[in-house]
Amino acid sequence: MIEMKRRVVRVLVADDSAVMRGILRTLFAAHAEKPQGDLPPMEVCGEAADGVECLAAVHRLEPDVLLLDLEMPRMHGLDVLDRLRAASPGLPVVMCSAYTERGARTTVDALARGAADYVMKPSAEGGVVSAMETLKDQLLPKIAALAERRNRMREAGQGSRIGWGTGASGTGLDAAPDAGPTRVEALVIGVSTGGPAALEVVLPQLPRDLPVPVLIAQHMPKLFTGELAARLDQCCELPVKEAYEGAVPIPGTVWLAPGDVHMEIGRARHRDGEGAGLARVSLHQECPVNYCRPSVDRLFESAVEVYGAGTLALVLTGMGADGLVGARKIHAAGGTVLAQDEATSVVWGMPGRVAQSGIASSVLPLSMLAEELTRLIWTGRLWTGRRGVRLRGESSGLLGRAAGMRRQYAEVADGLL
Repeated sequence: MIEMKRRVVRVLVADDSAVMRGILRTLFAAHAEKPQGDLPPMEVCGEAADGVECLAAVHRLEPDVLLLDLEMPRMHGLDVLDRLRAASPGLPVVMCSAYTERGARTTVDALARGAADYVMKPSAEGGVVSAMETLKDQLLPKIAALAERRNRMREAGQGSRIGWGTGASGTGLDAAPDAGPTRVEALVIGVSTGGPAALEVVLPQLPRDLPVPVLIAQHMPKLFTGELAARLDQCCELPVKEAYEGAVPIPGTVWLAPGDVHMEIGRARHRDGEGAGLARVSLHQECPVNYCRPSVDRLFESAVEVYGAGTLALVLTGMGADGLVGARKIHAAGGTVLAQDEATSVVWGMPGRVAQSGIASSVLPLSMLAEELTRLIWTGRLWTGRRGVRLRGESSGLLGRAAGMRRQYAEVADGLL
C-alpha cells in the first residue's frame, strides 16, 4: 500500500499553448525534485497540442490524469470529453479554464459532462513565477487526490461499493413506537470537486412541490456559480437561483451560494423589534473556512440555528473536510445527515469524513440520494406521533417515484387516522 501511494502519477498535458505546456512541464519537474508536502511524485508523461493528438495520446500512454485545455484546434475540449466518456470513462480529467464569462460557461458544461475538476489559467500579466505558484497551489493537490481515488477504485474493482453508517438500504419508515420522523424544514447541501455533475443527478429528481427550501454551498469562484445556477435551472423542476442578500428561502426553491462569499441563514427581526421573522439569506466575505469561501460549515451551522432538528443535510463529493463540523452540529441537534458513497464520488473527502464519523444516517450512491431525501421530507409531514402512526411495508415499493410515494403514504395515513 505504501508503494502504491508513492508511485509516480503520470499526467498527460493537452494544451495548444506552447508557453502553457512549458510552464506545466517545469512545474511537475520542480515538484519531482522537491515534492510539496506529502503529495506523491508526478511527471508529464506526454503532451498534445490539439484534441485529436490528445485522444491518441490517451490511448497510447494510458495516463493517470489528463489536464485538458478547452479551446484547442481540430477538436474542442468538450468534444474530447465526450469521446473519453465512451473510450476511457475512468480517466480523471482536470480542465484548464479561462477566468471569463465564456470560460465559466464552458467549464460548467465540461464539469457536467464528466470532467472531475478544473483550474484557472494564470493571467499573462503575472509572469512565469506567479503562474507557477498559482498552479502549484491549485493543481497539484487536485491531481494527487484524483489519482489516489482512481488507484483505490482499481484495487477495489469496478462497481465495488463501500458502505458506512446505518439505514443505507432501508426504504420504509420503522421508527420506535414513541417517536416519529423529524419534520424537515430545510435541505442543505455541501459539495465541491465533482459537484456540478452530482447536482445534475440529484436536483432534477426532486419534485416540483417539494415543501422545503434547498440551500447549496458549492466550492466555486465568481462567474462560475451564476452559470451553474442557470444550467441547473434549465434541467430541474424546482427553480434554481444564485442567492442574494436578503433572499427568502421559501419552500420549493433552490438557492446556490455565490462564489467567493459565505452564505448563511438567519431570521430577521419583526419591524416592531419583537420575535423572529422569516428566514433570510445573509452573504458576507469573512475569512475562508477550511480554505473555502463559500464554506459548507458556515451554511450548515447557520441552518441548524434556524431550523434545529428540522435540518436535513447532504454532503456530496469533494476534497477535504468542509461540512464535517456543521454536520456534527446538525446531528447533535437531532437533524439528519446523509452522505454520498465512495464508489460514485469523484473524490471521497468531504462525504467520506462525514460517513466515517458515524453521524450519517445513510451513505448512498448518487442515484439513490434524491429518493431518500424525498422520503425523509414527506414522511416527516405525514407522521402523527400522538397516534403512533407508522408508515412502512407495502408503501416502500413506491419510493422510486416521488409523486407515487406521496400518494401512497397519504392513503395509508388517511386509512389509519
